[in-house]
Amino acid sequence: MENLNEMLQIRRQKLQELLDANENPYVHEKFDNANNTKEILDNFDEFDEKEVKIAGRIMSKRGHGKVNFMDLQDSIGRIQLFNKVNELGEENYAKVKNMDIGDIVGVEGTIFKTQSGEISIRTKSVVLLSKSLQILPEKWHGLKDPDLRYRQRYVDLIMNPEIKDTFIKRSKIISAIREFLDTRGFLEVDTPILNTIAGGANARPFITHHNTLDIDMYLRIANELYLKRLIVGGFDKVYEMGRMFRNEGMDHTHNPEYTAIELYQAYADYNDMMNITEQLVAFVCEKVNGSTKAQFGETEIDFTPPWRRITMVDAIKEYADINFDEIETDEQAREVAKANNVEIRDNMSRGEVINECFEHFCEEKLVQPTFVLGHPVEVSPLAKRNPDDERYTHRFEAFVCTKEIANAFSELNNPIDQKERFLKQVEARENGDDEAQMMDYDFLNALEVGLPPTGGLGIGVDRLIMMLTNNESIRDIMLFPTMKPVGNNSSSNSKDGEDNTKAKKLDLSKVKVEPLFEDFVDFEKFSESDFRVVKVKSCEEVPKSKKLLKFTLNDGSGKDRIILSGIKNYYSAEDLVGKTLLAITNLPPRKMMGEESCGMLLSAICEYDGEEVLNLIMLDENIPAGSKIY
Repeated sequence: MENLNEMLQIRRQKLQELLDANENPYVHEKFDNANNTKEILDNFDEFDEKEVKIAGRIMSKRGHGKVNFMDLQDSIGRIQLFNKVNELGEENYAKVKNMDIGDIVGVEGTIFKTQSGEISIRTKSVVLLSKSLQILPEKWHGLKDPDLRYRQRYVDLIMNPEIKDTFIKRSKIISAIREFLDTRGFLEVDTPILNTIAGGANARPFITHHNTLDIDMYLRIANELYLKRLIVGGFDKVYEMGRMFRNEGMDHTHNPEYTAIELYQAYADYNDMMNITEQLVAFVCEKVNGSTKAQFGETEIDFTPPWRRITMVDAIKEYADINFDEIETDEQAREVAKANNVEIRDNMSRGEVINECFEHFCEEKLVQPTFVLGHPVEVSPLAKRNPDDERYTHRFEAFVCTKEIANAFSELNNPIDQKERFLKQVEARENGDDEAQMMDYDFLNALEVGLPPTGGLGIGVDRLIMMLTNNESIRDIMLFPTMKPVGNNSSSNSKDGEDNTKAKKLDLSKVKVEPLFEDFVDFEKFSESDFRVVKVKSCEEVPKSKKLLKFTLNDGSGKDRIILSGIKNYYSAEDLVGKTLLAITNLPPRKMMGEESCGMLLSAICEYDGEEVLNLIMLDENIPAGSKIY
């Protein structure tokens, strides 16, 4: 750290010397960089011995005496600079030698090949356009820490320029989606992001306050209800693509703000939406990847229409051998779920149990593109009932690589039925379900004016981009994913750098602990437990589990260790990244929610004021991973 601080200080001293010499590097407003690295490297014969002007960042320096070399990186690639005192002159050559890795320069020179055959620029002028006061990561190791890459994406893009391809593809995917819909007569519209009612989905909203109106407002969790109002108003085909906001957990497929598209078509149904979905995805995949097939991890995904179709009940029958066609009552459904180790609440209805069983048994089996149909009405408050069996709705979800990427309905346009479903959602909200929907009387009024038969579709654009760019984490396809602030970026509502994972002060008079064990434990047997210090590399919520967090740990062995712990109700996953914990590492692996957990993290539990309190045992960060506890 002392060496780093010294290097930073040297850079600031260099800047001061430039300012003292009236050579402010920040005074430049533009540079006419008429060329770029790619066109030069791809067309050397055309550029050989020709003058070029190019700008970019110095990424490396080498050489001594009267000749040195630099690598210059622009937005497309890299090229070598050949700096020679005879070409630049003594004074300018000294200035160039004094430049640092990370500095941004404008270069004029001539293209040639060195004796080793490397295409280079023989510089005639090198102008410092911006002085870098920070130290870029060391070139051989680069920027590898995922947490730092997400926090400092600007450095990530510099050090790992290959990731630009993902974001270039992202832009092309979004453009291709718009092209597909625009050419089919859909109108792109804008609807409010700030809402007085959080509607259109079952999700927990972000709350803000409008000072002038003195009312609380919600960042939108969906744009569905506004888009349907436009169908009522006479637009037959509308869509909107933009950010949605849900105040929920974070993991490799969830981010609090994300990009989604919703589209609605009058006089269409959910079968039409299925056709649009598979055609749209196939069109976008071919536009971006040159084929309707894409590689995702070890699997080749074939998006060629038509996709497989299966009902939710049939999927459960196929993958879990449970036949809900033979289960009529809520009580029977709950008993079957409990007998098959599915987490449910005591008051769940048959339809809700079907949904839980589907998530538990089936989602992980749906790898190739699949439409799942026939959702229970209890989990589909905005979809039309199936007239042949009103327990189910005309709805589908599209799954790819075990993840939902799209959701669609034959939209409910019966205002009386819609009001009854809203009332059930309000009741669920009053009973503690903060993801249940709110009553929206203006939307009911719109339905009473008259919504024509309508098909509606929502696509998770970020998840689709993950599939089409072969990225398993949503953070890798977002330029600036949501991260917990650290250090000087911490919220002004808390102390600078305050650690939210620290235990709160307790009134010790309200603490009750279990009695100590009176039986002696054999010392030799106890010593067989291998207690080790572990560092948290990453932590995320386990999908479909209300309790589990999944830890990726450095245990000093050089290999990642995965441990699942049921402490989700006590800690936020992101708060635990970087913490130093204590674990038993020689327990046999144990399957938990389909994940293999290799060990146990240690916590301290007591009863406080009649409720259980859990504190994860955290150690000094200076204790190295792998240290054995005696």
